[in-house]
Amino acid sequence: MKSKLFLLAIAAMMVTSTQKLSAQTSSFKEGEFKQWAQTPPMGWNSWDCYGSTVTEDETKANADYMAANLKSYGWEYIVVDIRWFVENDKAGGYNEKNPIYVMDQYGRYLPALNRFPSAKDGKGFKHLADYVHSKGLKFGIHIMRGIPKEAVAKKLPIKGTNGITADKIYTTELQCQWLHDNYTIVANKPGAQEYYNSIFELYASWGVDFIKIDDLSRPYHQGEIDLIRKAIDHCGRHIVLSTSPGETPIENADHVRTHANMWRMVDDVWDTWPHITHLFDICQKWYPYIAPGTWPDCDMIPLGRISLRGERGADRMTRLSKDEQYTLMTLFTIFRSPLIFGGDLPSNDAFTLSLLTNKDVLKMHREGSKVHQLFQKDKKVAITSRNSKTGEIYIALFNLSDDKAAQKISVNLADLGIKGKCIVTDMWAGKKVETFSKEFSGLFNSHACGLYKLKVIK
Repeated sequence: MKSKLFLLAIAAMMVTSTQKLSAQTSSFKEGEFKQWAQTPPMGWNSWDCYGSTVTEDETKANADYMAANLKSYGWEYIVVDIRWFVENDKAGGYNEKNPIYVMDQYGRYLPALNRFPSAKDGKGFKHLADYVHSKGLKFGIHIMRGIPKEAVAKKLPIKGTNGITADKIYTTELQCQWLHDNYTIVANKPGAQEYYNSIFELYASWGVDFIKIDDLSRPYHQGEIDLIRKAIDHCGRHIVLSTSPGETPIENADHVRTHANMWRMVDDVWDTWPHITHLFDICQKWYPYIAPGTWPDCDMIPLGRISLRGERGADRMTRLSKDEQYTLMTLFTIFRSPLIFGGDLPSNDAFTLSLLTNKDVLKMHREGSKVHQLFQKDKKVAITSRNSKTGEIYIALFNLSDDKAAQKISVNLADLGIKGKCIVTDMWAGKKVETFSKEFSGLFNSHACGLYKLKVIK
């Protein structure tokens, strides 16, 4: 009798263990990924300040700063950008002549130990992710689409297949034009899905919460995006997907919003005024697609101290004027773009920190709805949204003109659905302006803006 009870107990333990394992690796339902980013993601990415050379200590320092100064405002992602698997990149660009790649026996990149020492003994990013998680934050990485050229050259086996090797699933067609580490994966080849499954299985084991995948959007690689979506849904971990860079074709809007949590609308945005004005033009296409779980992306925020070892220009604080910085942050927040800060966080000055910690502005970013542009004419722009919980109306007014003379910008309150009077609050200053009826207007210097909250007086 005792032996039977013992066997029953062992069987029960095996069933429980199998159930736990199944729960960890079970596939998610179609579209479930949208629940993982119900508000626009907010975080830090290493690209603008460190290019392809960020180290483990620098990543931790930015995580420490975020935990101490930004987490309570909703900032949560720490993302290691491009080429974390290359040992010999240098400041200002990529080493493509003789790169030293680090990868495993299945053709999956691993962190370079000279930059990420905790990855030793095959641990990958597990220790770094654990450190970020211990701060109450989330961890992310960047990859390029496709399969490593080195894996193809060495005919490395693809994990999860019966003898299929990397040279069986690739093509040289549509290879990335600006970085040649990888080849395109032919989506319908046997082993293609298994390769993407294998890398996301690895990332899930490390504790990755966010992934930015490059060279997906122009041209739009629908086949590989399909593989990626299936691989994430199969890996058993909530991993937010960001496709990059732009411009994502508007004709692919319906596909990308059913496969990614965020997608780039433009190429890289740097600290120059033309990059900002270009965003205003591109945003006009994407207002109808702003929705919980799926976010058109204005790119990283090139503010604070950037290009310590970055791609463009010398080590500097952003070249944008204070008015231009307000304009950038106002557009990003009212448009409800993901907010991924690109500067070195520990180097922030008080002004930069103030742009990232305005509670009213971040509430608008988090709770806004019905975002749309009222007009864009003669270098004057008006964008509005409505708080989904309180009903408060937001209005952003922008003077994009280079003319030194200040410009008056006016909005008819009827166009905002306001019939009577309203109290207007300047959200950046945190001060009530005055009471308005029929029309609200302001005077704005060149490249300046205003962001306001309107409360209707009944």
